[in-house]
Amino acid sequence: MNYSIDQLHLLTLNVGYACHNADWNWKNVRSPFARLFLVTEGCASIDIGNQNYTLTPGHLYFIPAYTRHSYTCTCHFCHYYLHIYENNDNEESFIEDFTFPVEIESQASDEEFMKRLCTIYPFLKLPESNPKSYNNYQTLVNNLQLNSRCCMCDNIEARGIIYILMSHFFKYAHQQVDIQDDRIANTLRYIRRHLDQAIEIDALAQRACMSKDHFIRLFKQYMGTTPNVYITRKKIEKAELLLVTTNQPIKFIAETLGYIDNSYFNRIFKKNIGITPQQYRMKR
Repeated sequence: MNYSIDQLHLLTLNVGYACHNADWNWKNVRSPFARLFLVTEGCASIDIGNQNYTLTPGHLYFIPAYTRHSYTCTCHFCHYYLHIYENNDNEESFIEDFTFPVEIESQASDEEFMKRLCTIYPFLKLPESNPKSYNNYQTLVNNLQLNSRCCMCDNIEARGIIYILMSHFFKYAHQQVDIQDDRIANTLRYIRRHLDQAIEIDALAQRACMSKDHFIRLFKQYMGTTPNVYITRKKIEKAELLLVTTNQPIKFIAETLGYIDNSYFNRIFKKNIGITPQQYRMKR
């Protein structure tokens, strides 16, 4: 798949500097935005899947959106944090197609960049570190609105800083899947742009000019999963985003994602996330 920087639309959702003393301990955090940390003092750790990463000074850390993780802090720990919202409006997500290193060494200028972001957006500092205090509809919407109301010169400068910081990670990133078959690449684009519809595998195979069985085999060869599983995952991720960033009724969200049967949507959501959409919204 071909990529252009024009596809990369990143916004600052939260930014600030925080110091902790054994009080940064949160489990099973999962958000519709990415996190970037620059550690300056002390140490803490992050668990992502089966991997544990020790956060140490002089390093940058990146956690993609929708990545479940946990924090542990048993001593003094200070860091800059930056929450990055990818505003892709149902187009292809740039970030999700890459695998990034969790940890890289920071550069001498990175701390100054973080300080500058804090100066540009002092109102985007988190009031507290508990994810429940900011993983909610009102906070996310308010912060996006505050960001959009800033003067253009500040937003341009901030966007440039985010791109510089992310460029460090892109330097070591690689595509999750090198899709050399245009039929599958076009299928992925179609799915991401039509999450509001019921997407039938027969129709996708027809669009790709393949038999259904051959299409499913080729899709699984590139993506490591079946088309149905992939479609469901993308719809559920979109549902999570809508549950957090809007106050739309759950039935409306289900219909927005092509689920006419609200009870079926609830079952699919719980099967993938572990809780119902209503519980997910209340938890946030």
